[in-house]
Amino acid sequence: MAVKNNEGLQKQLKTRHITMISLGGIIGAGLFVGAGSVINTTGPSAVLSYAFAGILVVFLMRMLGEMAAHNPDSGSFATYAREGIGQWAGYTIGWLYWFFWVIVIAIEAVAGGAIAHEWMPSVPIWAWSLILTFLLTLTNIFSVKSFGEFEYWFALIKIVAISIFMGLGLSIIFDIFPGVESPGTSNLFGKGGFSPNGMGSIFLGVATVIFAYFGAEIAAIAAGESEDPKKTIKIAIRSVVWRILIFYIGSVAILVTLLPWNSTTALKSPYVTMLDMVGIPSAAFIMNLVVLTSVLSCLNSALYTNSRMIFSLAQRGDAPSAFLKLNKQGVPTRAVWIGTVVAYICAIFNFVSPDKMFLFLVNASGAIALIVYLAIAVSHIVIRKKREANGEELEMKMWLFPGLSYVTIVSIVAILVSMAFIDAMRSQLFLTLLIAAGVITSYFLLKKKKSTASAVKKIS
Repeated sequence: MAVKNNEGLQKQLKTRHITMISLGGIIGAGLFVGAGSVINTTGPSAVLSYAFAGILVVFLMRMLGEMAAHNPDSGSFATYAREGIGQWAGYTIGWLYWFFWVIVIAIEAVAGGAIAHEWMPSVPIWAWSLILTFLLTLTNIFSVKSFGEFEYWFALIKIVAISIFMGLGLSIIFDIFPGVESPGTSNLFGKGGFSPNGMGSIFLGVATVIFAYFGAEIAAIAAGESEDPKKTIKIAIRSVVWRILIFYIGSVAILVTLLPWNSTTALKSPYVTMLDMVGIPSAAFIMNLVVLTSVLSCLNSALYTNSRMIFSLAQRGDAPSAFLKLNKQGVPTRAVWIGTVVAYICAIFNFVSPDKMFLFLVNASGAIALIVYLAIAVSHIVIRKKREANGEELEMKMWLFPGLSYVTIVSIVAILVSMAFIDAMRSQLFLTLLIAAGVITSYFLLKKKKSTASAVKKIS
């Protein structure tokens, strides 16, 4: 019989599920497809952009791990923002995060539909999007264990794929793959130098790639439904360092060594180019399978994370109590369905108004990752100081506190400010801030309404 926690959610996720969720959480289609455009813009020094952004995320996950190991919660950083900054912050971060993943569900559904449509053109993209989302919604509704199992295998496929790509890349670089000549360091230093577009492009790259790491925090949410939350979250967070070091920084270092940074054709789909280099047939088809797996993994995780966040908001009275309803397997089905339905509506905009309404929604969610990161860092400093003042023992500690925590906050603020001066990101920043202002306003309006209703009730 499944064990339930005090929220009614069932503790069915095992350590292997959480570990694989955390491993696969940052390996998305953005790495397989998006790395090429970053390299093309930044040059070989893109590896430094990934490294700097990766270090920031490592610090943030360490802070989150410290708070989660002390108090595992399905609301995760929204709960900690509430504790560290205030009720309004928990409300705002929770709803912004929910909105972010609703948009991700819509984006991934359309992306998955487009890939499936290539294989079966008789079925339109919108129908494939609907089918894929519906199937993964069912896996989420069946039980949290079924979500964990699907995500376990999705993540395993991604990890095996990226490991094979890296193994092939290294064998070419060290000139041990038969029939393929190693480029040596010619692509690193022979085409305009290591940083051909100047040091400023490295920072510009950081502002772009930091979003690729978003998803690593899902493990902290999922840990609340694991058999041993405190142990599980410590294992997951401690592995984040080598995950980022190997899968992101390592793979990008291989790509910039293998492929010329100024070749748009080679970098349009860098992993397909690499498979073609070693003469593997059907490289594009294999890559599409890997990307589809990444899309489905992200879709699966988005449905799960989205539902747990609105469930946590409902627990604290920040969302309708209807979303607290659990099925026999301890899954908040209404919370899952509302995210799915809203995502369907958003996906429809992609087919009806891709250049206006859908683009607005995508841009409006663009900087939410940085706002969540900022909330994690600020909450951590406040909560850590409170616990130290109370003499509480911590099972996991942030390194060099509070110095590194403040460095992280300054870095995130710098990236947010820089977005205002980057043409491709300016609209994302301002639209996200507009949405955030709307959410904060709604909090105070609801608070005022509740206090008025309470006063009327007392009088009557």
